[in-house]
Amino acid sequence: MPDASVVCSALSFAWPDGTPVLTGLSCSFGPGRTGLVAPNGAGKSTLLRLIAGELRPTAGSVTVEGLLGHLPQTLPLSSELTVAEALGVAPVLRALTAIESGNTADEHFATIGTDWDVEERTRAQLDRLGLGAVTLDRRLGTLSGGQVVTLGLAAQLLKRPDVLLLDEPTNNLDGDARRTLHAALDDFPGCLLVVSHDRALLDRMDRIAELERGELRTYGGGFTDYAAAVRAEQEAVERDVRTAEQQVKREKRERQLARERAQKKSGNAARAVADAGLPKILIGKMKRTAQESAGKADDVHAARLDGARTRLAEAERALRDDSTIMLDLPETAVPAGRTVFAGEGLRLRELFAGDGVDLVVRGPERIALTGPNGAGKSSLLQLIAGDLAPDAGDVRRADGRIAHLSQRLDLLDPDRTVAEALADAAPGLPTAERLTLLARYLFRGARAHLPVRALSGGERLRATLACVLHAEPAPQLLLFDEPTNNLDLVSVGQLVGALAAYRGAFVVVSHDDRFIADLAITRRLHLADGHLHEVAAR
Repeated sequence: MPDASVVCSALSFAWPDGTPVLTGLSCSFGPGRTGLVAPNGAGKSTLLRLIAGELRPTAGSVTVEGLLGHLPQTLPLSSELTVAEALGVAPVLRALTAIESGNTADEHFATIGTDWDVEERTRAQLDRLGLGAVTLDRRLGTLSGGQVVTLGLAAQLLKRPDVLLLDEPTNNLDGDARRTLHAALDDFPGCLLVVSHDRALLDRMDRIAELERGELRTYGGGFTDYAAAVRAEQEAVERDVRTAEQQVKREKRERQLARERAQKKSGNAARAVADAGLPKILIGKMKRTAQESAGKADDVHAARLDGARTRLAEAERALRDDSTIMLDLPETAVPAGRTVFAGEGLRLRELFAGDGVDLVVRGPERIALTGPNGAGKSSLLQLIAGDLAPDAGDVRRADGRIAHLSQRLDLLDPDRTVAEALADAAPGLPTAERLTLLARYLFRGARAHLPVRALSGGERLRATLACVLHAEPAPQLLLFDEPTNNLDLVSVGQLVGALAAYRGAFVVVSHDDRFIADLAITRRLHLADGHLHEVAAR
């Protein structure tokens, strides 16, 4: 365990269409906890997949010392799997049951190996992660998104890895589940590499590694220390830019003044020569000498100006590009007071207790739906959208479209490009207007023609937003299920900006309190123990 490490040497990777992701990256991670941060699309998840061996580099190498565990952003788990199957312990449990029943076939002993306490270890791990009430024969389809993520972490920890890679491990987790995960990772003794936008988790790291513009830089301490260091760097860079801009202006002014002085001197000299009555050949030589002298002086000033411009360009390259989405969405407007959804006595399986759940959404309301994992928040959004039918209760939806962005962001065809996806959603929009629109969502130039499957989590959210908000007809009700999953902090700000321009109603499920606060929520609903309660908006 003390030697657990990851070493990347001159690592490069490009997608099959030639789009580069990483070029010549060299870095290493040793024992301790490292948080990996970067803008969406910079290659964080790709780097983890390369380390895990799920992708092959186009050049360079990856060396891992120790047993490796990897929790990806999206778990490829079927809803029909049992908990034991998802944890990878089902074959051993079946072999144990067979032996206990008197079947002593050699294959059962081979399956078990030395893992005779697998059930006890599994139950202990589930208890530790807050899943003590989940039975091993339960189907994944009956668990919440947060419970499935926690189960995925349990599966990795049961391997007893030396190197553990986690990609957005707090996605879909409520506050209690996040705190439980934080405590579990505090005790991890090997090499831990975490990709996350969860600032509370990142603050528990020993160091922050930032992947930007193809290079990895490491900062000691947690996210707060990293953010302070970056702010200080950027303040220094901004001072350098201002100084370089002033120097460019000064060199331009000096060059112009030198030219004016040379012209004036040349005019005075010409008049003096004419008054002196010197021979023409001598006059010509004097003129050439003066021109050469003026030219040399101008070259000196030109070189100084080029140097100042180079320093300005270098200073500007060090500035961070925190582009924001700027939108105006009048087509989505909903009159105040208009009912866009009404549900009465909604019941679904065992989720909603008693007489069921009542919910009315009117006008341009901004509703935050909160509650613990497993309470039924995602199911309620599916009922509103019409993706699920209630077991009982009445539903009324106004004319107009309801758009549902699920946790998995699976609305878009992964094989279509971003531009093609928008063309499918808004066929009446001219091509030039579609490309202009995509540029506002930060898909400029070739990035508008990337396939959806090649996008990062944040990019996929922006592409989905573009297609949903500008589809024909425009949606009057948006349903968001954990929309900040997989988003870097800049992308979260971009989402807030996009929703600020939205004039319809929306319901958002999120465990990110800061994101909820930034949305200017008008109503708060809390779902717990089968009951939906209205709580005071903060």
